Amino acid sequence: MRSWHEPAVPGLPGRGQVPRLYNQQSDELEEATGRDGTAGLYVCGITPYDATHLGHASTYLAFDTLNRVWRDAGLTVSYTQNVTDIDDPLLERATATGVDWRELAASQTDLFRSDMEALRVIPPANYIAVTEVIDEIGRAVAELVEAGFAYGVPTPDASNGDAQDVYFDAARAAEATSWFLGLESRYDDATMLELFAQRGGDPDRAGKRNPLDPLLWRVARDGEPQWPSAVGAGRPGWHIECAVIALKYIGRDFAVQGGGADLIFPHHEFSAAHATALTGEPFASIHAHAGMVAYEGEKMSKSLGNLVLVSRLRAAGVDARAIRLALLAHHYRSDWEYTDADLERANGRLSRWSTAAHSAASVSNATPAGGDSAGERDAAELLERLRTALADDLDTPRALAVLDGWFDDADAVPGTVVDAIDALLGIRLTD
Repeated sequence: MRSWHEPAVPGLPGRGQVPRLYNQQSDELEEATGRDGTAGLYVCGITPYDATHLGHASTYLAFDTLNRVWRDAGLTVSYTQNVTDIDDPLLERATATGVDWRELAASQTDLFRSDMEALRVIPPANYIAVTEVIDEIGRAVAELVEAGFAYGVPTPDASNGDAQDVYFDAARAAEATSWFLGLESRYDDATMLELFAQRGGDPDRAGKRNPLDPLLWRVARDGEPQWPSAVGAGRPGWHIECAVIALKYIGRDFAVQGGGADLIFPHHEFSAAHATALTGEPFASIHAHAGMVAYEGEKMSKSLGNLVLVSRLRAAGVDARAIRLALLAHHYRSDWEYTDADLERANGRLSRWSTAAHSAASVSNATPAGGDSAGERDAAELLERLRTALADDLDTPRALAVLDGWFDDADAVPGTVVDAIDALLGIRLTD
């Protein structure tokens, strides 16, 4: 599947710092580094039935910042993102609106691409639809069954009366691998059970060995999309999709698994479980999550319908750079509530910085032969302060504050500063 056009990212003098990120699993800040100069990043993508609200955008900007900081530190980034283009919510929305599920997925994925491109998000090298890897998922499920990590549950409403849905055996995985329930989330049983029921799980399904065992493969029902597999015709469960895509395109034990905080459990926990059961190795070194964005008193979500869509803001004439600045003004791990004041502050900041930046040309040739100008020395110091802030768990609010102070005192803006804001924060101030 195609992604979107990559923005030009200026090179900066010197090298940035390898960032330290909060790891949900260890509850500590850890250095997010790669192996042999490459950092692997897997970020869970959209289910394309109503894209892209500011909560989505906030998550993808967080990991875009990580991508930029890694590149500035001299690392090669191996970035993969999925599109869950077959899932119950998508099918339900398609039925409710009378639109073919494939057309709905395609149109909303196109909208997401255009939003990401407008926000100058660096695209993943591998942008993979679940429907592109159904065969691989089916083989992985069969492998889990054969290894004793999965089992069938009688399914009276299946198209084939003898077919069974396939579930992951969490207890068996805990006995035979390094994974166990709560390893990533650190949640207690009651919390996991509550979240499992809220987020697509089926704790009351008869025939399961454990209420928290997740679905790996849903066998075919009449009227539902289906694909052939070694475990019967049907379609994949949610968590196994990301496990298979990440293993195929990044490999084992990569640097960072990312997504919104609402994915910590069950999605990320069980994606890691499936991958560990398949490979015998941990899924990712760091499990990083973006906070939730609320609107009108509730978490912004498709189910509630309280969405502020990037596309609608853009259609109303809002500069995408202001949207980006409004989101970067909040630390990626924080939960916060969006109001119009966020956009007003971002517009003011953008106007102030852009006006000053147009003086960059006036100092671009200000360095005397054989020496450094005071402006360039100030720019070098500013660049190091920005790098330090962003290496500290992607502290974009601190970086913006550093820049605000610098612009307050600057008589002119060296091109290095313009390039630093572009390369590290994704905001291009001049043409």
